[in-house]
Amino acid sequence: MQGALLDWWLALCAAALVGPALWALSARRMAPDAPASRRWILRLSGLYVLGCAFRSIFPMIDAPRLCLFDNAISRIAVGRTIATVAELAFALQWALLLREAESTSRVAAFASRAIVPVIALAEVFSWSAVLTSNYLFHAVENSLWTLAAAFGLATFLSLRPRADAPNTRLLDAACVSALIYIAYMTIADVPMYVHRWLAAGGATVPLDEGLRTLVERCVVRREWSAWRDDATWLTLYFTVCVWVSVALPHAPRLGSSR
Repeated sequence: MQGALLDWWLALCAAALVGPALWALSARRMAPDAPASRRWILRLSGLYVLGCAFRSIFPMIDAPRLCLFDNAISRIAVGRTIATVAELAFALQWALLLREAESTSRVAAFASRAIVPVIALAEVFSWSAVLTSNYLFHAVENSLWTLAAAFGLATFLSLRPRADAPNTRLLDAACVSALIYIAYMTIADVPMYVHRWLAAGGATVPLDEGLRTLVERCVVRREWSAWRDDATWLTLYFTVCVWVSVALPHAPRLGSSR
């Protein structure tokens, strides 16, 4: 491994160290009298951070069965299972946070109940894509993540008119972040998977073959060209999303009014 690929992997390894360190700091800063919901948000953050740390050190691209290392744990079944647990934990974090505002916003009440089922459905499509190598399922998966972000954005906008100063700053940052995420997913991420599906002619692999390769060792590829198209979303996933997850337990309580 050398050149751009080595630099990228070393950056991911650094992120794998930074994430748990930030989580430990977050845990230390948790107030002794913090509400139970915030303690759960912290615990769920720990699951997400650990999952991302593993996947940063041992990156994989699921559908083509690519990995960087030939070892016993570089198997798509392992990476996808860890990703599923981590992503559901991340969704639960947001659901608990939004639930704090359900008494003041119908939008928040709806979003807090809808986000986890939407992401659970996204995980079903993710596993379907992995089993069949059908990139259209990945496009649907990421469209569902975009929908969940839209629920969050609608909630933030609904809360802003009645928010106090700390909440206003949080909601402004959340709105901008959600808009950037939705734009990226709509313009870059989802179309990438649609283009891959079209390039493959809609071809899929038989289910028995998908199950077999799911538990076998991945195909080791150490050329930057094999990773370049996925490097952007993987990097953002293992850095920015981790930092957001770690910060959520300490976010101002939603629903606080002027």
